[in-house]
Amino acid sequence: MSQPWPPAPQQPQQPQQGTHQPPQAPYGAPAPGGFPAPGVPAPAAPAPGGYPAPMAPSPARQGNAGLAVALGVVVMLVAAGVYGAVLNAVDGASIGYAALAVGALIGAVLGKVGGRNAALPVVGAVLGLLGLYLGQVFGMALMTSDVLHVPLAETVLDHFDVVHTVWKNYLGLIDVAFYLLAAAGGFQVAKKLGA
Repeated sequence: MSQPWPPAPQQPQQPQQGTHQPPQAPYGAPAPGGFPAPGVPAPAAPAPGGYPAPMAPSPARQGNAGLAVALGVVVMLVAAGVYGAVLNAVDGASIGYAALAVGALIGAVLGKVGGRNAALPVVGAVLGLLGLYLGQVFGMALMTSDVLHVPLAETVLDHFDVVHTVWKNYLGLIDVAFYLLAAAGGFQVAKKLGA
């Protein structure tokens, strides 16, 4: 019987004349001449020293300080009204969390809208104090209006001296802590959210 002949070795194909193709480099390796092969992304070059290049710091968040203060005043008035209504509802019993909330709400608006501004935390503390004062006075006006059986507007406009006297008699040592809470809330929240 006959044995099959081994297959003939294949000859490499020669490129056609006039079409020269450079040899292909493996993925990620530079082609001859040091340039990356077409369609292959070049590897990122390391920074000097072999460490990655440092990231640029993010720019400071800009805001509108004037708009922030205007909105802070609006929030202060609304928070004072709510605080006064709460005081009236609980017959004048102060609530520390509510005092802190007055300042924190004001500070949140100042920080979010105003951005990084060194004056806004101080404005937040001042508006927190003023908001708590106005809230307490409004609460006393509501209670005085109920006791005198007169409309609230008349109580505030015609009998404000009575309202202020009731407020002064109402103040106690604990109110110092509440005012500090309102100021601290306005300052800290504005500073933290403005950064």
